[in-house]
Amino acid sequence: MEEKIKAFGYVRVSGKSQLTGNGFDRQEDTINAYAEKAGYQIVRVFKEEAVSGTKGEADRPAFQDMMSEILRNGVRTVIIEGLDRLAREYRIQETLLIYMASKGVTLLSARTEEDVTEAIQSDPMRKALVQIQGIFAELEKNLLVKKLRKAREQVRIAKGKCEGRKGYAESEQHEALLKRIKELRRKKPMQKRMTYQKVAERLNEEGYKTASGRLFTAMIVANLLRD
Repeated sequence: MEEKIKAFGYVRVSGKSQLTGNGFDRQEDTINAYAEKAGYQIVRVFKEEAVSGTKGEADRPAFQDMMSEILRNGVRTVIIEGLDRLAREYRIQETLLIYMASKGVTLLSARTEEDVTEAIQSDPMRKALVQIQGIFAELEKNLLVKKLRKAREQVRIAKGKCEGRKGYAESEQHEALLKRIKELRRKKPMQKRMTYQKVAERLNEEGYKTASGRLFTAMIVANLLRD
C-alpha cells in the first residue's frame, strides 16, 4: 500500500459567531474528503479563530504556528478548503501565497482540487515574486547570522570567551574553592601561614577536586591564587 503524503489543514473563520457554527466543521470535512481522495494524510489542523480575511500574517497566530511547525519538520503540504478561507482580500492572499511558496510549501485547494503553488510557479510574474521573496528571506537570514557572529566576536574579545558552557573559572564551585583556599592561607595569630602544600593536602581531605577531577598539588593551589 502506497504511503500517504503528510499534510496540514488550515481553516479560518472571520467572526466569533462562526466558532459555534459549522464553519470549522464544514472546512475540515471538505479538506479531509479531498485528502482521502488525493492520497494525503492530515496530521494536524490549524484553526484561525475569529480572524478577518483582510488580516495579514502578523495578525494570524495559527498561520504563524503552522509555518513555524513546517520549518521544523518534514511536512511541506497545506490543504485549505478554498482560497477565500486563506484570505478574502486579494493583496493579502497574494502575500501569503508568495510567502508560502518561497518556503517550499505546496498549497492545495480542496474545493477546486487545484495545486495553488503550481499555478503560481507557472505565472512568470508571480514566480519572480516568489524568487525575490526567497532571496530576501535568505538575505535576512545571512545578515542575522553575520550580526550574531560579530556580536560573539566582540564578547570573545572583551571577555576572552563567549559560547558554550561556562568554564570552571566562571563557576560557583570555583568561587567557593578560592574562598576556602584563602581561608586556609590566612595567617592566624601566633601561627605561620599554611604552605601551598598543606593547603593542597587539606583540600584533598575535604573532598575538593580540580576542574579535571584530580587531586590538588602545591603548584595548582599557587596558580589558582595567582590567577
